[in-house]
Amino acid sequence: MRFSIKEINNSSSLLPNVTLGYEIYDTCSQVANLYATLSLLSQGVESCHSHGHIPIADNYTCYLPRAVAVIGPDTSEYALMTASLLGIFLMPEISYEATSPMLSQKRTHPSFLRTIPSDRLQVEALVRLLKAFQWTWVGTLGSDNTYGRQGLQTLHEVATKEGICFAYQGIIPMEAGNPELVANVLAVQASSAKVVIVFANKQSAMIFFQEVVRQNMTGKVWLGTEDWSLSQEILGIHGIRGIGTVIGVTIMEAPGTWKFEAVSKCSANQSLEASCYQGCRETCSQLCSQLPVPALQCLLTPSPYDTHAAFNVHSAVYAVAHSLHRLLDCQTGVCRKDTVYPWQLLREIKRVNFSLHGRQIYFDSKGDPQIGYNLVSWKWAGQKWSYDVIGSLSRNPDHLTIRKDKVQWHTRDSQVPVSVCSQDCAAGEQKVQQGIHPCCFHCVACSPGTFLNKSDLYTCQPCTKDQWAPARSEACFSRNTVFLNWSDHVSQALLTATTLLLLLIVGTMAVFVQKAHTPVVKSAGGWLCFVMLSSLACANVSIYCFFGVPGRYTCLLGIPMYVISFNVCLACMAARSFQIVLIFKMATKAPGLYEAWKNHHGCSLFIGASTSLQALMFLVYLCASPPFPYQNYDVSDKVIILQCKDPSSVVPILGLTFNGLLGIFCFAVSYVGKDLPNSYNEAKCITFSLVIYFVSYISYFTTVSVYRGKYQSAIHITSLLTTLFGIFGSYFVPKIYIILFRTELNTNEHFQMSIQSYTKRKNKSK
Repeated sequence: MRFSIKEINNSSSLLPNVTLGYEIYDTCSQVANLYATLSLLSQGVESCHSHGHIPIADNYTCYLPRAVAVIGPDTSEYALMTASLLGIFLMPEISYEATSPMLSQKRTHPSFLRTIPSDRLQVEALVRLLKAFQWTWVGTLGSDNTYGRQGLQTLHEVATKEGICFAYQGIIPMEAGNPELVANVLAVQASSAKVVIVFANKQSAMIFFQEVVRQNMTGKVWLGTEDWSLSQEILGIHGIRGIGTVIGVTIMEAPGTWKFEAVSKCSANQSLEASCYQGCRETCSQLCSQLPVPALQCLLTPSPYDTHAAFNVHSAVYAVAHSLHRLLDCQTGVCRKDTVYPWQLLREIKRVNFSLHGRQIYFDSKGDPQIGYNLVSWKWAGQKWSYDVIGSLSRNPDHLTIRKDKVQWHTRDSQVPVSVCSQDCAAGEQKVQQGIHPCCFHCVACSPGTFLNKSDLYTCQPCTKDQWAPARSEACFSRNTVFLNWSDHVSQALLTATTLLLLLIVGTMAVFVQKAHTPVVKSAGGWLCFVMLSSLACANVSIYCFFGVPGRYTCLLGIPMYVISFNVCLACMAARSFQIVLIFKMATKAPGLYEAWKNHHGCSLFIGASTSLQALMFLVYLCASPPFPYQNYDVSDKVIILQCKDPSSVVPILGLTFNGLLGIFCFAVSYVGKDLPNSYNEAKCITFSLVIYFVSYISYFTTVSVYRGKYQSAIHITSLLTTLFGIFGSYFVPKIYIILFRTELNTNEHFQMSIQSYTKRKNKSK
């Protein structure tokens, strides 16, 4: 401080014709610190209100204390008290070592500034260092003062948000040999944490490391704060090199710090002041190398910590000087001799911005300097100690750079130590916390349908309804929306079969129309054949409703149209079979029944009643709870199936059951007429077609009970087509074959011979 003021007073450009004076107080205790503060405030000179004492007033605008600015004190504990008192008078106070974040609160400390960064920034540098090496399980120790306790508190606040946990926290007592000190060292030694943060001043850190060396603790990584990380006193502890790896935080040096160090060191030697002061400004090393041995003090390298602190004092004094320079209008070359009130000087100090030995000096809105930190790592070459700068935390914006390859790890394998409570989980495994620390956990795999978001490693989050995820997934995937697309290969094959069957039915109907007068058509049922073929065609057309994206009308028409049309076909087959059995077997035994069937149009009544009952059920069904397009998420985890959904499946099941019973009735009647004349015997044809019908439906329900996926609709269509092909092929293909290729069998004579042959066999059996 004396050097800086002398340099300013000797300057012709800064505060010309103005001489700065100073008073220096030893703040060795709280009482001494309070005395120094009150002394500076109470020793007033010419003032608006008082002479020689501190008045109680509500306005100190015109109050003139003995000094207009204060440099120091050097600890946060003392600075908090001083800043509270000086803030009342808005007297500028610039500390060079007080780092408490509380001093940045301008509401309570409006006149406090500093040339050393806040501990908040130091904590951020430490936390970013922990994250860079992925250390999440650490121990912390702090000195038993404001610096240590508030540092630990800030560290806990910042580190916890970054997912870092503390294996233990301790306070270092001020006395060596204290049982609490021994307990702290034992806790460090017993802990599984490989990294220990010592947030302490150099006096407490020295006491602590002496105990660490005494207990022969090795293999740890020690993270130090700027107060002790380059302290010569701690480096001088015997055996300190064996404690492990030491990484510290230090204030970033200005480019010209070495020059300031040499010049200020030389000026401290009063006997050499005249020659060395001016010479060192030019080239201190060259001049001092020619001096006698006692003068070599100017070349002795002090502790880097002391150099930083001295430069902070230097910066603080120059900040006051530059502010006075502007306040007194010294830019013109002649300073005004006006009265300077503390609040005026404070206003100018907040605006100051100048370069000093390569560093830009200015303060932010909180009164803090925009100075970054260096990260240093201790290294030893034999008994010689030095350090490497392994990284830095720069400001505006805050950015950490680190060179991990420059660190010498004092571990068994010379590799980066791992300091975690639990090893990281594998991909897709959530952390289940054990105990009170979120860093201590066991791993549980995410179940299917959930995923692990990297923003929350403790909870497997469910996928949305239209997404899916396998087990142990870290992301959800979109489900494929599937339906029986017209362009699908399976769809094209089924469409070809459906269209072919429709053409065959239409062709058969055309042939039957042309040959309607022939015995084959008449024996097949005559007009009933056209009703059967029409119903088969309608059932066949309904299959087209099952292709493409389900719509409102295709859902309404698909199942009802098929079931009712197929019901008509089965009713025709049953009526025709019953009619033939009635003619050949019951006409003589029950002539009344035959006459009633014939006179009251039994076939028409049976077919109409059966169809009407079926149609009425589906009409009520479609009016009450019609089917609608539906996205089925339950069939598969990976797909969404577009299909038609029935709100109530009772009526469709009743319709299928009704057709099934009708088929059984038809099968039983045809079986009774198995010995009828060959030309009129439909038992084989109907039986075979019904067997195909039953087998296809049994196969369908068996398949869908096992498989539920994209081609479920295709399986359903295959079942429907198989049934229609079975009835058409079994009942109509033999008749078409006779009409087209065996015309000799399509004559009245052939049918008469068939009846005569049946009559002869029947008479013989009697």
